[in-house]
Amino acid sequence: MSGRKGWWAYCPPYAVALMLIASPVPAVQPDEVLADPALEARAREISRDIRCPVCQGESIDDSSAPISRDLRIIIRERLVAGDSDREVVDYIVARYGEFVLFNPRAEGSNLILWLAGPALFLAAIAIAVAAQRRREVPDARLTEAEEAQLQEILKE
Repeated sequence: MSGRKGWWAYCPPYAVALMLIASPVPAVQPDEVLADPALEARAREISRDIRCPVCQGESIDDSSAPISRDLRIIIRERLVAGDSDREVVDYIVARYGEFVLFNPRAEGSNLILWLAGPALFLAAIAIAVAAQRRREVPDARLTEAEEAQLQEILKE
């Protein structure tokens, strides 16, 4: 043995335990949580589908950016005021644009983006089929005259 030790040999056991149980924690603060569990569940569901305008790779539910906190509070205020989930999302989209949606709606100009993938896939299949048909060689048999000429050449 070379006497080398792995990184874990230098790491205290409690540090390894912390690394194993560490998991991402939602950024929702206790003062944001609604008293009504049904409204809070709706707010969390909406928050998971809204992108943080600052972080862009995280939902506002997971982001600790101040703007995400503001958006979470706005969502909860709108739900308490009686808005439906769709109305809350429409309000956020009206203020920040379609970019904040992790799953853009399949309507309007976004419809082009939703249909482009399947259309390109079908076009690729059509091109592949056409290329395969073009590559196939038709059955070419020699005529009797060509057969005789071939036999003549092979005798020489």
